[in-house]
Amino acid sequence: MEFPGAEGFILTHITTLTDMVVAAEQIRNLNKYERSILLALERGMKRYSWVPLEHIKAATKLSESEVNYRLSRLIAWGMVRFNPVPYDGYALVFGGYDTLALTSLTQKGTISALGSLIGEGKESVVHEALGLGPVAIKFHRVGQRSFSSARVNREYMEDGHCPWLIASKKSAEREYLALKTLHPHVSVPLPVAQTRHAVVLSLIEGLILNRTPLAAPEKTLDEILENVRKAYRAGIIHSDLSEYNILVENERCILIDWPQWIGTDHPNAASIVERDIGNILAFFKRKYKIRRDREVTLQWVIG
Repeated sequence: MEFPGAEGFILTHITTLTDMVVAAEQIRNLNKYERSILLALERGMKRYSWVPLEHIKAATKLSESEVNYRLSRLIAWGMVRFNPVPYDGYALVFGGYDTLALTSLTQKGTISALGSLIGEGKESVVHEALGLGPVAIKFHRVGQRSFSSARVNREYMEDGHCPWLIASKKSAEREYLALKTLHPHVSVPLPVAQTRHAVVLSLIEGLILNRTPLAAPEKTLDEILENVRKAYRAGIIHSDLSEYNILVENERCILIDWPQWIGTDHPNAASIVERDIGNILAFFKRKYKIRRDREVTLQWVIG
């Protein structure tokens, strides 16, 4: 199925913030007027929570009747949301943001097909995709379920007006920066590309550590700690490390989910790296009865 800007683009579906489905047919039928409205909303949301109709008309240079018609289609497709109070305002939602990200990636030739959903977390969804080879696309969803806590806990979140889409873009940019810094010296997914709230990564054919039966758990623990140590030497602390964001592929560990990373010069760096290490040691103690001294391990990692 064709997609704007790419030959033979195949799309299954994209789950949006409201669990609606943006179907391939809808994206394929998106015309230049509708795309210009999505772009106008993206820009307008840097200023407005709900972008006024007058702003959309001025940005797109379309008549009011044309704008209203195109907006009604975008709303029906789960790409835009309408709010009548205190004025007629519109906002891009994740279905529309996904569409803009996918359009950009296909126009650049980064991906040619999108497959099934392979992972979903509190703040992201991950799909299989095809680029030069098999890849994964991670769509960041900051604020989907935990926007209030994200605003408090993420240092990249701005004070004042910072809608979910902007926060998600910042989250994707931050994760991509970490992966570019760490790969290949630390065992992390290969970063391929980033646009808006989407990060394209190498596809990892593995299971989460929590679900993987380990033949040599001591060796696996040593490998994880070695990668934490290498990341620390590169100036990066994961800050959310646990058995749930480590994949095991062919007995090799890959550390994933890096948007919350902090630098080793952060005021709370010591306590945060200690927490990361404590999470890993607690898991191996609980599941494999492996005991390591927490303070000795911490000193080895940061030493």
